[in-house]
Amino acid sequence: MRRVLLFAFALVVAGCDNQSMQQQNRYDTYAPSKLWPNGSEAQPLPAGVVAQGDLARARNAKEPPPVTNSLMRTGREDFDVFCSPCHGLAGDGDGMIVQRGFPAPPSYHTDRLRIAPASHFFDVITNGYGVMYSYAARVPPHDRWAIVAYIRALQESRYAQIAGVPRAREKMP
Repeated sequence: MRRVLLFAFALVVAGCDNQSMQQQNRYDTYAPSKLWPNGSEAQPLPAGVVAQGDLARARNAKEPPPVTNSLMRTGREDFDVFCSPCHGLAGDGDGMIVQRGFPAPPSYHTDRLRIAPASHFFDVITNGYGVMYSYAARVPPHDRWAIVAYIRALQESRYAQIAGVPRAREKMP
């Protein structure tokens, strides 16, 4: 009985056609096809189709979120990862990449960048500027706004007065 079951199992396994699962018929990119009226396997999207998430992404790109502790924490983490190699931890444009010979970006503490609207920084992160390449594929819109908020905090911290921070006076020795 054992031999009969073993023989039956061998027949079943031998009957499996693994190759047809691995070598399926397919179209190469832009190959001719009789399936569609235009004769191409690559079909255009129907009119009015929007990729999933694109509307929310566009809305997030236009409207900065409210500044919260969580947003600032995210901004600092992302700034340290993506921006500080060139701009430096304090935003002076003296990051490690610059110390290795690459062109220095402008300091965030110049008058021109201190009065620039927040949308300027968002656009530069999104599209790049000068030798800086785009971070749109690496940093989602919400996190780009977080970086902008952190840049503003860096700018404010450079010119902060002790009178503007009442509780800080109590902590001074």
